[in-house]
Amino acid sequence: MISRVYRATLFALYQLCIVTGIVAMPLAIAARQAGITLPIHRLIDTVETAYDASQP
Repeated sequence: MISRVYRATLFALYQLCIVTGIVAMPLAIAARQAGITLPIHRLIDTVETAYDASQP
């Protein structure tokens, strides 16, 4: 039961990270023009790896 809750939570977190990345896209483009990169891709990769590892 706990593993189902854990997987559901990771899935929701993964979806939230993707939405955050999409919403932050204009900010990321402006930051990149200023020479700064936002590490949103690392967050998404980490959550995706955790979600994949939780699959049976």
